[in-house]
Amino acid sequence: MKGKVMDTLQTLGRTFMLPIALLPAAGIMLGIGASFTGDAFVELYGLENILGEGTVLNGFLSILSDSGGVIFGNLPLFFAIAVGLGVAKQAKEVAALSAAVAYFMMYASMTSTIDNFRDIDALSETAGLVGSVVGFDNTLNMGVFGGIIIGLIVAYLHNRFYKIELPDALSFFSGTRFVPIISAFTAVFVGIIMAFVWPFFGAGIAWLGEAVADLGYVGTFLYGFIYRALIPLGLHHVFYLPFWQTALGGVAEVAGQTVEGAQNILFAQLSAGEVIDPEAAKFFSGMFPFMIFGFPAAAFAMYQAAREERKKDVKGLMVSASLTSIFTGITEPIEFSFLFASPFLYFGVHVVLGALSFVIMHVLEVGVGLTFSGGLLDFVFYGILPGQAITNWIPVVIVGIIYGFVYYFVFRFFIHKFDLKTPGREEGDTESKLYTKQDYKDKKAGGKAGEVTDEMSKDIIEGLGGEDNLNDVSNCATRLRVNVKDGDKVNQPLLKSTGAAGVMVKGNNVQVIYGPKVANIKSNIDEYRQAQKNE
Repeated sequence: MKGKVMDTLQTLGRTFMLPIALLPAAGIMLGIGASFTGDAFVELYGLENILGEGTVLNGFLSILSDSGGVIFGNLPLFFAIAVGLGVAKQAKEVAALSAAVAYFMMYASMTSTIDNFRDIDALSETAGLVGSVVGFDNTLNMGVFGGIIIGLIVAYLHNRFYKIELPDALSFFSGTRFVPIISAFTAVFVGIIMAFVWPFFGAGIAWLGEAVADLGYVGTFLYGFIYRALIPLGLHHVFYLPFWQTALGGVAEVAGQTVEGAQNILFAQLSAGEVIDPEAAKFFSGMFPFMIFGFPAAAFAMYQAAREERKKDVKGLMVSASLTSIFTGITEPIEFSFLFASPFLYFGVHVVLGALSFVIMHVLEVGVGLTFSGGLLDFVFYGILPGQAITNWIPVVIVGIIYGFVYYFVFRFFIHKFDLKTPGREEGDTESKLYTKQDYKDKKAGGKAGEVTDEMSKDIIEGLGGEDNLNDVSNCATRLRVNVKDGDKVNQPLLKSTGAAGVMVKGNNVQVIYGPKVANIKSNIDEYRQAQKNE
C-alpha cells in the first residue's frame, strides 16, 4: 500500500511539471509587460513619453502582459489535460483530448445545476468560491483541484476502456473513440455532484488557508521546512502547488476581483501595479537567499574540501551546478551532492536554514515572487524590475550575502569535522570521480559524437536493470522518474557514473537526478530504446 501511494504521488508530481513548465514563459511575458507599464516604474524613471499609456511600446507590452496572464487564468484546464496525459498508460493523446472535453462538460453541468438548484448569493459568501471559469460565469471556482480531479477521473476511464470492444453495430465507437464519449457523460454527473459537494471542500480549504496564516511565522517555517525536506522524494510539487494556486495560499481582492492562490494574487497585484502583499510572497521570497547565494557558497566549500587530485573534476561540477542554481533556481545537482554524503547535513542543516530564510523574508516583508524557482532571472523580473516600492527586494541581497557566508562556513565545518564524503572526498576507486559528458567522449575514444548519447543511454538502461526491467520512463524538471519491475536490479554506481548527482530507489520507483539537462537525456533514451526495438 505504501509503495502504491508513493507511486501515485510521484506520478502526480511528474504530471504537474507539464503545466508548471509553462509558468516561466508566461511569467516573463506578464512580468515584463506589467513591470514596464506600471505607474511606479514609469514615474520612477520619467518614461511617460515612451512607456506611458497610449504609447506604441505601452500597447505592445500590454499585449505581452495579457498573453502571459491567459496562461495563469487557465491553469486548471492545463492541469486537467496534463494529468489525463500523464496518468494514461497508452494512447495518451486520446486521454489529453478527453480530459479537455470532460473539463468543459463538468463546468457546463455544474454551472447549469447552480442556476437551477442552488442559491448563488449564499455560495458567494465564501470568499473565492464563486467566479468565472473558462467562460462560465457565476460558477464554482475549483481552481487547479478541479483540473486534477477531472484529469484523474478521465485517466481512470481511459486506462479501463481504451481497448473496449463493442457490438458490431457500434464497433465504430470501440477502443479509443469510446474514451471521449464516456468521459463526457461522466463529467456531466461529476459537475452535478460538485455543485452540491464542492462548497464544503472549498470552505474547508479556505479555513485551512486561514489556519496556516494564523500560525504566522511558525506556519511560514513549517512550509519552508516541509517544502525543502520533500525535495529528495520528488514530492515537493504535490506539496507546494495548493499553496500557489488555491485558497490554501490565501484569498485577496485585487483591482475589484477576488483572487485565490498565492501565485495568482502576486501576479494580479503586479499587473495592477499594487504593492505585493508579503503574506502572498512568503511562499516564494525565501528561496532567493539560499538559491542565489547560499548554494554557490556551499559548492565552493565542497570544492575546497575535495582532495587535490580530484579538485579539477569537482570544480567543473560545482561551477556548473552553482550557475544552474543562481540563474534558474534548480538546486538538485548541488543538494544531492551532499545529501548522499550526509543526510544530517541536508535535513539537519540545509532544510532548517532554508526554512529560516522563508521566515526572515516574511519578517522583512519582502514581496518578490517567482514562476518556477527562485533563481536570478525570477529575482530580476519579479523583484528588481517592478521596483523597490512594489516588491521591497533589497533585503534579499543583504540577507543573501549573509547566507552565503553562513552556508560556506557551516558546510566547511561539518565536512572537515565529520569527514563527510562530499564530491572529491570519496575513498578508494568506487565513484572516485564525477563523470561528465566529456568523460564519455574520452571513454568512447575514436567514436563519433553522435554515438556518445547512445553509449550513455545504454549505460542508463543497464543501470536501471536492463530493458526487461523497465515499466515506465519519464522525467520532471531535474530527474528521470522510472518505474521498474524489480528495484533490487538497479545499479546505482553505474547510474552515478553517467553524471547523475544522485539515485533514489523506493520499491519499484527510481529517481535519477541529472539536473535541467534531463529532458534531453530522456529523449535520447526514448530514441535509443526505439532504435533497439527496430533492429
